[in-house]
This record gives sequence, structure tokens and C-alpha cells, in this order.
Amino acid sequence: MTLLKQSLALFLVVSLTFATAPAGFADPAGEAASSTQVQTAQQTPEQLQQLVAPIALYPDALVAQILGAATYPDQVVEADRWMQQHPDLKGEQLGDEVDKQPWDPSVKSLVEFPSVLANMDKNLSWTSSLGDAYVNQQQEVMNAVQAMRDRAEKAGNLKSTAQEKVTREGQTIVVEPADPEVVYVPEYDPWLVYGEPIGIWPGWYSYPGLFLAGPGIAFGFGFGVGFFGGFGWGWHHWGYDWHHHGAIYNHNPYISHSRIFVNRNHFNHAGGFQGGAPGRGFGGVSHQFAGHRQAGTHSGAFSGFSHGGVARSNSSGGRSSFGGGFHAGGGFHGGGRHR
Repeated sequence: MTLLKQSLALFLVVSLTFATAPAGFADPAGEAASSTQVQTAQQTPEQLQQLVAPIALYPDALVAQILGAATYPDQVVEADRWMQQHPDLKGEQLGDEVDKQPWDPSVKSLVEFPSVLANMDKNLSWTSSLGDAYVNQQQEVMNAVQAMRDRAEKAGNLKSTAQEKVTREGQTIVVEPADPEVVYVPEYDPWLVYGEPIGIWPGWYSYPGLFLAGPGIAFGFGFGVGFFGGFGWGWHHWGYDWHHHGAIYNHNPYISHSRIFVNRNHFNHAGGFQGGAPGRGFGGVSHQFAGHRQAGTHSGAFSGFSHGGVARSNSSGGRSSFGGGFHAGGGFHGGGRHR
């Protein structure tokens, strides 16, 4: 067990090191950087734009949910595994059971969009990088989202459709569902949809039902959110305040209480990092991440590791990360698409 934990911790270190040097922006000298240098590193606007590219064109409330959940990568893994173990739960029954789980509201909210949750599990290194960036560079992350939306709009790939409404409020581009009770998650190639191709985030794999080969945007099946209206973490409790650059939850700024990432903006020279436990591991990651195991599940946070660390490829030819979100039998949440 000790060896397994050490192996998992080592993998997390490698993942986070990888995440600090995105494709096209990697610094070869950074490979020898100390953990202190990694902890204090800030990502450039270009790196952040590359990081948010896979979700920048999603509806505002879904972006808020994803950013919040990304600060809890351990819970994202547990929630996706839990969903795989309970494929028969649907609608309000699913909501009742999810409501009992000890996950953050942002993580619970993503069960409404199982393909999004599974994609975050599969691309765990990317998810962790997104969470770390949101904790430490929140305003810059949202500036990156707006920059990518502007690029997609100028490329002719972001406009109002029967599935979503796209509006400009000054310099801000707002994306909302056309029907407030049915949410469509756009499918697109995040490296082509913004006009000129951008570099693929290292280790990022496309997920069926979210990825569209080629330029442009398509929409699959809509997700009815009415089933979860009675739960405090449901869709209608989320939004985004672009003026203050922050996610909104229950009409108030969303505050993550995750202890996974150190908030480097609140460094206290006398007592370490404020708001976080002293003695955290590499890159400000709590040791509980690698060893986390949620009661009632048969897998820890990196269950794919026990299968050689690499899950079998999916129908898009992608390869899962160590925490891979590939669902047994070749199936996946979120289903097929129509044009």
C-alpha cells in the first residue's frame, strides 16, 4: 500500500510539472526547476487561453460549475467513478442520491452533464491545471475565456443558434441556453474553432460527445435540468459575474474551500500559505489528493493506475490519463450527437 501511494504521489508530481509547461510555451530549463519555482509560477495570457480553450464556448453557468469543480480534482474523479457505478440512476432519483454525497456543490452540479464530468476525469492533469489557475489567477482566467470567445466569434464559429443565445454586453460576450430548461453543451475542436490553430494542451484527449472533428460547432442532445431544480446545487443556482470576474453560486460569489491547491496570492511569510495547510506537497497539492478514497467506491482517486496507468483507447482514438474516465464497454455518458 505504501508503494502504491508513493507511485500515485509521483504521478501527481509529474502531472503537475507537465501542466506548468503547456505545448508551445514550455521552457526546457523549467524541467530542473525546484518546487518553489513551480509554486510561484504564473501562467501567461497565451497559456491561459490555451488552457480554457476546451470550455470557453460553453454556457456561462456551465463554465462557472467547471471552474469550481476543477478546484476539487479528487472529487471530480470520485464523482465520475460513482456515476459509472450507478448507470441506472436517472432524473430525480439520481439527484436524491447525489445530494447525499459529500462533494462540493460544483462537483454535484456536473452530474447533470455526465460527459463533461467524465471529460474532466479523463483529462485530470488539464483539470488540475485549470483548478490551480482559477485559484491563483481568477481574473486572468476569465479574461482568457473572453479572449477565446472573441476569437471564435470573429472566426464565425460563435453565434446564436436554436440551442444557445450569444450576446455582447460591451466587451463581454455572454453565452446562455436558448431554452433555460434545456442546456446544450457545444461540441467543437478546441484547437481549430478559434480561427488560427492553437497548440494542443499536453496530454489532452478528446471525449466522445464533446469533440467535433474539424472546424465549427455542433450540438448533441440537450440536457434537461428541470429534474434537479429542487436541489441547492442545480443549474439555476449558478451563473457568472463578468464585471467582478467570478463564478456566482446562490446569487453570491462562489468560494472554493478546496485544500488541494495553495492560494499563492495570500502568502504569509510568518506562517506559510494562508488558507491552506502547511507542509503541502509539490506545487501546493495536498497529500490527501493522491491517497483520497471516497467511502462506497471501489477505486481511489487514481484507480486507472491499477490497470497499468493507461485505459484502453476510446472511439475517438484518445488515450486516457492515469485517472482515465473511459467507461467500461466502450460506452460514455452524454451520448451521440445530431447536427
